[in-house]
Amino acid sequence: VQLQASGGGLVQPGGSLRLSCAASGSIFSINTFGWYRQAPGKQRELVATITRGGTTTYADSVKDRFTISRVNAYPKSTVYLQMNSLKVDDTADYYCNAVGGAMIYWGKGTQVTVSS
Repeated sequence: VQLQASGGGLVQPGGSLRLSCAASGSIFSINTFGWYRQAPGKQRELVATITRGGTTTYADSVKDRFTISRVNAYPKSTVYLQMNSLKVDDTADYYCNAVGGAMIYWGKGTQVTVSS
């Protein structure tokens, strides 16, 4: 499974961004897609996940502001993270993640900077 994240950038507080994660390869084996983030000097943390069946989970810090979604177009799948009402604390490198059985896949990060 290959994951390619995009959509990061510089945005002012209160603004919005949409991240995309293009997934290809053996995506039929994937049960859960997720977005994680890592701020400078901090550990990587879970932002949101979406299961094969469409069940979503969110970190408390992003609930009601971020929305994860998935569009399947076999043999590819795209996972989105719509981020609204962005805060300075949302500044981080954002990573796409996929889990299938015992396998965990990571894409390269896309940088999000929230600053005035």
